Order: sequence, then C-alpha cells, then structure tokens
Amino acid sequence: MWSSIDRGTRRYWKTVGRQVDLASEHAWLRAPISADPQATVADNWLATEAQRVGGRVARDPDAGLLPDIDALAGPGFDPARLHPTVRDFYEHTARWRMEAWVQWTPVFAPGGALITRLFGRRVGQLALPVRPLDTARGIDSRVETLLDADGTHRGAAWLRTARATGEYIYSGFYRATRLPGSAQPSVHVSFPMPLGTVQVFLRPEVGADGALRLVSPPGPFGADGAYVTIVEGARAWAARVPLHERFDVYPDGARLLRTDHTLALGRATALRLHYLLVPMGT
Repeated sequence: MWSSIDRGTRRYWKTVGRQVDLASEHAWLRAPISADPQATVADNWLATEAQRVGGRVARDPDAGLLPDIDALAGPGFDPARLHPTVRDFYEHTARWRMEAWVQWTPVFAPGGALITRLFGRRVGQLALPVRPLDTARGIDSRVETLLDADGTHRGAAWLRTARATGEYIYSGFYRATRLPGSAQPSVHVSFPMPLGTVQVFLRPEVGADGALRLVSPPGPFGADGAYVTIVEGARAWAARVPLHERFDVYPDGARLLRTDHTLALGRATALRLHYLLVPMGT
C-alpha cells in the first residue's frame, strides 16, 4: 500500500512539474536523494552521496552548517554586520544544542499531523512536530561534513532527532548556492526523499542588532523559494511549490541565540516554531 502511495505522490509531482536537466541547465537543483524507495531516509543517504562523489564523510565536533559564512557575501548581504554569536552558530553548529517549541495554525494542524504520520515518521524525514509536547525533552542534533576526494567541502548534513524517541525530525544538507542570474548567494537546504528531494533556497539578510534573517519568498522558477524534485534514472522533474519560510536568528544576552521560524502556504501561516540555541557546556 505504501509503495503505491509513494508512486502516486511522485507521479503527481512529475505531472505538475517540468522536466529538468540536472547535469547542465538546472545543475543548481542537483542534490542528494535517497536512491532506494523502500529504505528509510534518516542519515542513510549521506554515505551513498559520499560514495557517488568519490569523497568521504567527516565527523568533526566543531563543524558548522557553513565553513565560512562569508560565502554568502553579496550585494544584498554583508556578513561583517552579523552579531559574532550568530556567525559562531553557523560556522560551529556542532558546538550548540537546541530546544524547540511548536505552534500550528488550527486549520493546518490536521494536515501537518497526517503528513508526519503517513510520511515523516515512516521515511525518517520531515517529521514535523505536531504537538507542543512532542519536543518537550528537546532535540538532539549532529553535523557531519561531506568532503570531496581532495578534501574540498561540498556541504554539511544537519541531522536532528527527537530526544524522547530518537526518531528523525529533519535530515538536511546545507551549503551556499548562487541561483541562475543572481549575484547574491543563497543558503541552499535540501532534504533527501525517496527518489527525490525537497529543497529550499533562502535569501540572507542582516536584521537589527546583527540578527540573521533567511527568507524563501514567492517568485518565479529559478528564484529563491521551495522546490520538489523527482529523479528516476537519468530523468528528473522539478516543481516550485508555494511554501514560504522565514527564519530570524538573533542574540539573547551574552551567549544565547533564539530563532523564530515561520512556515506559510501561500499567504497563510501554517506553522510557527521557536528555537533556543545554547552553546555546549552552558
């Protein structure tokens, strides 16, 4: 039954999307996938991706989502204006622990619960917390870096699990990417799925007091925003989806960070999350 549902889901995205060439014109959409449609995603895709590129996975307790946030420097973003604590979090994410709170808009809560139950927990990916108590015991995370054969950084996997159950919530791949025709690099986050990905390109901005704002706004195909890709052998399809996110990462006191995360479908807010980010040992 689940195989039939998954095939139907992939068929839907192929129908509403467009065929793309990940080897050339649409290489900006190339991202790790979970190649086995029957396997749990979790962190299994990471070793497969390392083998595909002839590289290796590095487990560094000091690793960050970006080795240097200056990689995002561009006409719309000056990293020098960021608060030092914000920079430290992105360049040394593994040093930090997190707590999370969640609030769904009532009309979207049943859909969120259905997606988490039917897909998220089953495949070990995008299992969004539904109830506030789902994250009451906190979220465990680790960062693993994907390197080329010559040691070049290709991206970082941020793997987050519910502390109470050990179940995967998010398994994402982070890097800086420049979209076609854009002089401003974006934060590129991809979530491997069976034979595909969910990808978000986030535009960086500097907010008040050195805060970092990341936004995936509405726009045309090829601009910052959210995409679903399906990959079957040498053929691929991609669809832009009306999913919009905003992250505000800001300092709270001398060493703490907080993050307000809003997820909207079209113009309607579906989900709000709040994170407290604390350096290890604090």
